[in-house]
Parts: sequence; C-alpha cells; structure tokens
Amino acid sequence: MTAAASFATLLTRYFTQRLIQQRCASPHTISSYRDTFHLLLLFAKTRLGKEPSQLTIEQIDAPLVSAFLDDLQNRRGISARSRNLRLTAIRSFFRFAAFELPAQSEPIQRILAIPCKRHVRKQIHYLTRPEVAALLAAPDRTTWSGRRDHAWLLLAVQTGLRLSELTGLTRQAVQCGAGAHVHVLGKGRKERCTPLTKQTTAVLQAWLKEPARGDGQIVFPNRQGGRMSNDGLQYLLAQHAKMARQDCPSLSNKKVSPHVLRHTAAMELLQAGVDTTVISLWLGHESVETTHVYLEADLAMKEKMLAKTTAHDGTPSVYRPPDALLAFLKAL
Repeated sequence: MTAAASFATLLTRYFTQRLIQQRCASPHTISSYRDTFHLLLLFAKTRLGKEPSQLTIEQIDAPLVSAFLDDLQNRRGISARSRNLRLTAIRSFFRFAAFELPAQSEPIQRILAIPCKRHVRKQIHYLTRPEVAALLAAPDRTTWSGRRDHAWLLLAVQTGLRLSELTGLTRQAVQCGAGAHVHVLGKGRKERCTPLTKQTTAVLQAWLKEPARGDGQIVFPNRQGGRMSNDGLQYLLAQHAKMARQDCPSLSNKKVSPHVLRHTAAMELLQAGVDTTVISLWLGHESVETTHVYLEADLAMKEKMLAKTTAHDGTPSVYRPPDALLAFLKAL
C-alpha cells in the first residue's frame, strides 16, 4: 500500500474495522470521530486545494493538524475541552495508521506529540430544590406533550440519565413493579440499573398507560412516535426553563441543560449523605474520580466542614489614613 493511495482507504478501514468491528465503539463515539474528520478534510481541502479523496498521508502532517485545531478555536469559537476531544479522535486514527504505514512513523509521531490544551476546570452547575420544583411545574400536563415532558424531566432529575439514555429509553428498559428501576446501556457500553422513587414510578406508570404512538417501544417519543432527537429534547428543556423562570427568578442566572439535570441528581444524592463511590456507580462514571467534582461544587457541605474546625486567632486592625503631606510626597 503506497502512501499516496492509502489515506482514503486507511480512513475507511479505521472506521469500519478498527472502530466498528474490533473496538465495537458506540454510535456516539463513531459520530463524534466522523464529525472530526469531516471538519479536518474540509479544512485540508481549503488549505491545500485538493479534494479529500486525493489527499495523501504526508499532506495531513503536524502543522496542518495544529492549524486545524487553532482554526476550530479561533474561527468557530469552540472551547479548549472540545478542541482536545477533536485531537483525541485524530490521535486515535494516527495510532492505527502508525502500524499500517511504518514508513510514515516519523511524521505520524509528530502528530501524536501535539499536546492537549490546558484549560480552566469550571465548577459544575446544578439546580436547587425550588428550581427543580418550578421546572417540573412548567409543562402543561393537560396536553399529551406536557405529560410526556413532565415524566422525562422528573426521571432525569431523579436518576441522572444522560441525554442519549433518555431519548433512547424503551418500554422494556422500565420496570415499574417490585424493585422499580430503569435499565440503560450507557457511555462505554456499561450497563446499569437505576432505582426509581415511588413518585417517579407513579408518574411513569401513568405515562405508559397513554395510547402508544408509532411502534410503542420508545418511552418518550416525538409526535410521530419515533425517537426524539437530542436537539429536540434540548429545545423542549429550554422552553420549559424559560417558563419556569417566571415563577423562579433564580433560574434566570442559570443555563439549564440535560447535563445540568444530571448534575442535580448527583448533588441531591451527595447532600443526602450518599458516598461518592455509590454516586459514581449510580451515574455510570468510568472512574470514581469523576464524581469528585460534586464535592468541589457543594458550598454548604464545605461550610459544615469549616464549622467543625478550630478557627485561628486574628485581631482586626483599624485603618488610619497617612499624613496628607507624606502621602503627597509618596505620590510624586
């Protein structure tokens, strides 16, 4: 396989063989990596004046990749975290390419050596109990869509399901009898069961008795009975958050997203005294260290810890303005 003829074939093999067949990557991972290379190839086409199918492996070098990542940040305005995710996809492909094209190992290593960009680790945001109550009251439950939205909002806040887990939830994955729970296949193909409260179970039972739309398998379908898109669910959440702000002004300073609902579920567990290892299993985190961000965000818990410590002695002093003449001379 020559380098000039290998790039298009190699990229195709990377997706079909490495990601899908060998690694059994999730649809989310595949779509994320696909979007990365779609943007990279369009950038290379503009920069080099060649169609993507005509590009060679030598032309996708470290300077081009670095320029592409900088362009994403400067022109498209993506965050450093998103930039690093794009770089992760590119690195994954070129690690595969290093074994397939050993003659190109040196330029490939230069690409693999591109560092991730450091960024400020922002504190997570979550909703308080009054804010959650206002959000749950926002949907109009006299309508089919309002009852649906109230049900998935309550489920999201109580279980912390991810966006894709909510939109893909099927009736077979919901158990409303003894030991009520939802069963999902989450990030990294990790299965988990999350228990349901009596209130959430009652709302889901009532919702599942509604006349089914489509094939009746999706728990929270769109009006045609199909699976709601991620963008569609986020749009509905934004509409309900806008309505909730009328009764709860504190929501005006918060951006309400599906992941904020997930953070809210975690914070309620933490404030109830649940151990972080259990919360990690509850949310389906890959590592318990991921759950530590909730400890950092809970100011009330930190204040309780502070109250248990012995304060250091300190004496306040009184400010005395300097002599006017000396102040004048010092300012010269």
